[in-house]
Amino acid sequence: MSQRILLIIPAYNEEKNIQKVYRSIMDYNKKNKSHYDLIVINDGSTDQTKEILDKEKIPHIHLVHNLGIGGAVQTGYKYALENDYDIAIQFDGDGQHDVQYVKDLIQPIIDGQADLVIGSRFLDKNSSKFKSTKIRRAGIRWISFLIKVFTGRKITDTTSGFRAANREIISCFAFDYPSDSPEPSSFVSIAKKGYRTMEVPVSMNEREGGVSSVTSHFWKPIYYMVNVSLSIIITCLKNRRDH
Repeated sequence: MSQRILLIIPAYNEEKNIQKVYRSIMDYNKKNKSHYDLIVINDGSTDQTKEILDKEKIPHIHLVHNLGIGGAVQTGYKYALENDYDIAIQFDGDGQHDVQYVKDLIQPIIDGQADLVIGSRFLDKNSSKFKSTKIRRAGIRWISFLIKVFTGRKITDTTSGFRAANREIISCFAFDYPSDSPEPSSFVSIAKKGYRTMEVPVSMNEREGGVSSVTSHFWKPIYYMVNVSLSIIITCLKNRRDH
């Protein structure tokens, strides 16, 4: 029996990228005879993202208000749960993720080796030319250290939004997904609950258009790192109380 697979694509003001991302997935499906479904979560965009989605008949959910990356992704997980998908993959709407690596992300889940699989730029030094800015890489190393301390698990690409989740994780994230620093915080929550996690090497691209919310101002990477650190600690304390 084939697995039902969904790509969750959060998008905020991605008028320059979203059509190209959609076409890359459709072209991949046609060329490889794969059947990846997708849903774009239009997170209250103020540019032409919604008009492009409507015109091109791209499957999407339009959020009237901007919920942020956490709220948008959780909306996608709710959709995956309600529509009985076996695997859900977070896939950026800015062109940074390459659909050809989806098969590598989902294979450990199909093989029963992991519940959550993360695509990492740093697991294999030669896997990805794009590694982000120096200050953000320093932040990733710090967050990786914190996660190791609090969970005992090593994760090299802590901010990677390229992730695959099985049915159990889909259910968890549909009901409880952090709004702030969602990738590292949700990983910590899953790890503390004893779910199996794994990283696989992937290549990522630099965004071609638009502006990253994290790097749009010089102070934002520092703010992000502090915010993530606090979020990890709070998540650990919350899961300790729950047990």
